[in-house]
Amino acid sequence: MPLLPATRASLKTLYNALADRILVPDDPVYVKELNCKGASGADPIEEIATEIDWQQGGGVCLFTGQRGTGKSTELQRLQKRLEQLGIVAFYADMAEYILLTKPIEISDFLISISGALSDRIAADRRFGQNLTGLSYWDRLKNFLQTKVEFKEVSAKLGAVDIKAALKGDPDFKEKLQMAARGHVTQLVRESHLFFADAVTSLRQNSTNSDLKVALLVDSVERVRGVGGDETMKVFESVRDLFFGHAEHLRIPFVHLVYTVPPYLSVLAPAAGSLMGGATVRRLVSTHIFKDRSRESDNQGLALLRDVIEARYTEWRKIFSQEALDRLALSSGGDLREFFRLLRLCLPAVQDDAQLPLSAEAVAHAENAARTEMLPIPSNHLAWLKRIAKSHAPCLKEEADLPLLAHFLDNRLVLNYRNGDDWYDVHPLLRKVVDAYEGDTTTT
Repeated sequence: MPLLPATRASLKTLYNALADRILVPDDPVYVKELNCKGASGADPIEEIATEIDWQQGGGVCLFTGQRGTGKSTELQRLQKRLEQLGIVAFYADMAEYILLTKPIEISDFLISISGALSDRIAADRRFGQNLTGLSYWDRLKNFLQTKVEFKEVSAKLGAVDIKAALKGDPDFKEKLQMAARGHVTQLVRESHLFFADAVTSLRQNSTNSDLKVALLVDSVERVRGVGGDETMKVFESVRDLFFGHAEHLRIPFVHLVYTVPPYLSVLAPAAGSLMGGATVRRLVSTHIFKDRSRESDNQGLALLRDVIEARYTEWRKIFSQEALDRLALSSGGDLREFFRLLRLCLPAVQDDAQLPLSAEAVAHAENAARTEMLPIPSNHLAWLKRIAKSHAPCLKEEADLPLLAHFLDNRLVLNYRNGDDWYDVHPLLRKVVDAYEGDTTTT
């Protein structure tokens, strides 16, 4: 029969329930079990919270994972947990402050995180009214206007919001970086002084002289170049930021959590040790496959069913369990990809008789998603086949890092952890990759 209004309304409800968004821990659709076990077997968020609770005088924690694994949502959980421990925690999305497609330097990065803390304090109802004079942006303008090298930059400050210019004006960002290269020490000192003043003010306002302050810095892992030489310049700038300036990213009196690119261990393998021994904690795709295999893991499939159940309890009227599990496997356990495949199925339903959708009825969504990833150049297929066989990244030389980042960012390759980390190509690409018969000894 034709689609009834009530059925159409149900499809719409499920469609919107699967929309990609950052969740807060008390959201009824949040499923903690999805990311509650790290490489140690413990909850990585609880581990970070405990480290910050125990750290004296400030420290650094590093957090990574592929896009769509839930880093931003888990940082929201971390913020809540820290607050429960009596730690004032601020969350800052660097996508609001930095141009993610251009090289980043210590100068504009410190300016951005200092400005972010300033903005978060001002917006916080607990502190904003009492600390209205604590503006990093005003301090920065005053500093820039005292230096001859910043003359051209300072000339724009009267009419331009420096925060907006850093985010949206590549020329302004580049001029600021160039002028700042001769004043890195002073800029670092100014930034660190601002953080110290902010902590002092927050402690005085709360009448707690031992109050701990944490800043959770999100979206740094999204810094990527676009095209050719620019891509490598951006990768090099990220290396220089986290390796060459590691000591500057550890700020006294403040506990910092940085999201970092999954490839940081290749670019700067010792970066964590230079920040006081920081360990990189990683989120991975849901383990719907058994260790280094393509055999389905029933526990992982059940977990993804629970995720859908939390968002829409009547999903079985729309998808059979076979169809839902098939799309879970086709997504590779990547939650964002899983939701996208489910949503792709819904607009095609035009008749109540089609429901619940069978496993065969969702094939068109898989085909649509696969088509978006094709065609794949032969040299890429060769590398993907090596990954599929070895379950390792198979990075031969540093110059190939942008391509590996492309694989991970665009989910051509997924990262799993069943005991330890391993990799495999996206399930929708397996037939294409397995069928490749060219030379796989070179990239």
